[in-house]
Amino acid sequence: MDYIQIIKVIIIGIIEGITEWLPVSSTGHMILFESFVSTGFSEDFSEMFNVVIQLGAILAVVTLSFSKLNPFSGRKTAEEKKDTWSLWGKVIIGCIPAGIAGVLFDDWFDEHLYRASVVAVMLIVFGVIFVIVETINRNRNPKITQFSQLSYKTALIIGLFQVLSLVPGTSRSGVTIIGAMIIGCSRYISAEFTFFMAIPIMFGASGLKIVKYILKGATMTNNEWIIMITGCVVAYVVSILTIKLLLGYIKKHDFEPFGYYRIVLGAVILAFMFNDAFTTLS
Repeated sequence: MDYIQIIKVIIIGIIEGITEWLPVSSTGHMILFESFVSTGFSEDFSEMFNVVIQLGAILAVVTLSFSKLNPFSGRKTAEEKKDTWSLWGKVIIGCIPAGIAGVLFDDWFDEHLYRASVVAVMLIVFGVIFVIVETINRNRNPKITQFSQLSYKTALIIGLFQVLSLVPGTSRSGVTIIGAMIIGCSRYISAEFTFFMAIPIMFGASGLKIVKYILKGATMTNNEWIIMITGCVVAYVVSILTIKLLLGYIKKHDFEPFGYYRIVLGAVILAFMFNDAFTTLS
C-alpha cells in the first residue's frame, strides 16, 4: 500500500469520526468523498469498508458511556442497575424497526439509492426539517429530559424514525434526533439516546456486511486489513473528540446550524452534478 492510499484512509476515518455523530450523514459524506476521490478499493471491499469502519465510531460511544451503560457495575445500587437494564431494553426496542428493514431491504438500498443525487436531495430535505423543528421548539419546553421519562412506546417511535436513515443522506443520528425532538425529548436526551441506539444497529449492520462479503467468496488482502484497521482506529479517536464536543455544544445551542449546513452542501452537490451533466451535453 502506498502513502497516498494511507492518507486517503485517514481522511475517510476522520470523515466517519466527525459525521457519524453530527446530524449531517456519515454515509452520505463517504459516498461523496468517493465520488470525487478514487480510493482504489474494489467495489465489494468499498461497500463493506464504508459500513464496518463505523465499528471504530461505535467503540467510542462504548468507551465514553461504559459506566452509564454497564448494568453490572459494582458502584451502582440495585435501583441504578434496574434503570440501566431498562435503558438497554428501550435501546433494543428502538433498534427493532431499522434492524428488520435493514435485513430485508439492505441489498435494494445499496443497488438503487447509494448515489450522490439521493444524498444531495436528502441533505436538503432533512436540513429544512431541522430548521423547521428547531424554530417550532423555541416556544416549547421538552417533556422528556431524563431517561426515566422515556417510555418503551417513545423508544419504539424513535426507532421508526431511524428506519428513514437507511436512505443515504438522511443521517442516522440526524433523523433519530429529529424524531425524538418532535415527540418531546430534549436535545441532550435525543442525542444521547441516538448514540446508544447506534451500538446494536451498527454492530448488526457491520456483521451483515461482513457475512455478505464472505458469502461472495471474497477475502481481504494484507493491505485491505491494514486499511480496515487504520480507518477504524482513526474513526475511534476522532469520534471520542466529536461526541464530547457535540454533547457540550447542545447544552447551550440548537441544531439549526447543521440544518443550514446540510442545505448548502446539498445545493453545492446538485450544482456540481448539473454542471457536469450540462458539460457532457455540450
